[in-house]
Amino acid sequence: MEGGGGTLSEVHQKAKKLLLRSRDGLERLERLEHSAAGVDSELSFAVKKDIAQVQSLCVEMDRLWGSVGGKPQRDLWRRKVEQIAEEAESLKESLDKFNLRNQKRISEAKERAELLGRANGDSHVMRIFDEEAQAMQSVRTSARELENANAIGEAILSSIHGQRERLKSAHRKALDILNTVGISNSVLRLIERRNRVDQWIKYAGMLLTVIFLFAFVFWRH
Repeated sequence: MEGGGGTLSEVHQKAKKLLLRSRDGLERLERLEHSAAGVDSELSFAVKKDIAQVQSLCVEMDRLWGSVGGKPQRDLWRRKVEQIAEEAESLKESLDKFNLRNQKRISEAKERAELLGRANGDSHVMRIFDEEAQAMQSVRTSARELENANAIGEAILSSIHGQRERLKSAHRKALDILNTVGISNSVLRLIERRNRVDQWIKYAGMLLTVIFLFAFVFWRH
C-alpha cells in the first residue's frame, strides 16, 4: 500500500525513527532540568516538532492500513499504528508537563529577582533576565530558520529521489534494449559500474547540500 509519503511499511519505519529520537531528546531535557547548564530551548522545540510529525504520520498510516488485503494483516497493522500513536501521545504529555515545570521555575526565579531588585534598589538582576529573554527569542528565531532550512533540504532530497526513480526506470529500459540487440555481457557490466559511480556521486551531492544548509544557518547565528 502506498501513500503520499511512501508505502505503509516505509511510513511506519519513519515514524519509529522519529519516535526514538523524540524519546532520546526528552530524556536529555529531563537530565538537564536540574543541571547547572539549564534547559535547552532549541532541543525542546525539536522534540515537539518530531512528536507532531509522528502524529501526522499516524494519520497517514490510518488511511493506508485500511487498504491492506486480508483481515489478519489489517488487524496487525492497526495494532502497530495504535501503538505508535499511543507512544507519541505519551511523549507529548511528558513534554507538556516538562515545559510547564520549566515555565514555573522561570516565573518563580523572575519573581525572586524582582523582589531582590526592589529590596536592594539594584536593577542589574532584571537586566540579566532581559538578556535571557532576548537570548531565548534568538534561539526561537534560529529554530525557525533551522526548520525552514530542513524543509528546503527535504524538498531537495524528494526531488533527487524522484530523479533517481526515473533514472532507474530508464536504466532498466536501456538494459532491455541492449539485451534484445545482443550486446555483450562485458558492456553490460561496464554500464552497471558506471551507474553505481553515478549513484555515489549523487549521494555525495545530497550530503554536501544538507551540510551546507545546516552550516549556513549556524554560521548566521
